Amino acid sequence: MSLQDWLNNGWLVKHITSPQEVSDLLSVAERDIKDSQIPGLSSDWRLNIAYNAVLQAATAALAACGYRATREAHHYRIIQSLAHTIGTSPVLIAQLDQFRKKRNVGSYDRTGSASDQEAAEMISLAQRLRKDIEDWLRVHHSRLLE
Repeated sequence: MSLQDWLNNGWLVKHITSPQEVSDLLSVAERDIKDSQIPGLSSDWRLNIAYNAVLQAATAALAACGYRATREAHHYRIIQSLAHTIGTSPVLIAQLDQFRKKRNVGSYDRTGSASDQEAAEMISLAQRLRKDIEDWLRVHHSRLLE
């Protein structure tokens, strides 16, 4: 399926972005990567913050392609869209989806669901994807980078 198919299914809506919006989303991602490394935070919270960094960076990539995810399965669609925007591998997307589920458990169901190792892995993924998305934007949508 393509992003156009997603649009046809009602999973996305057309969206016109701006350099300011992309900059703001990447700045939120950068802030969250930094904040996820604050000493003393629980592993659940560190994972959650790093996950949000990925979500914001991926939202910037989707916006650069002219789309915004609808509310239904919003986080799922944004993560899955990385295959269509920056060409993220299915293995990495599956890993991010597992962290999405882990984050939901830690945010809504119970504490202590994420280990220190999982939080560190999510932080590392957030750093990598933030950089990959900025590099991709530089090559494919340089007008959106201020």
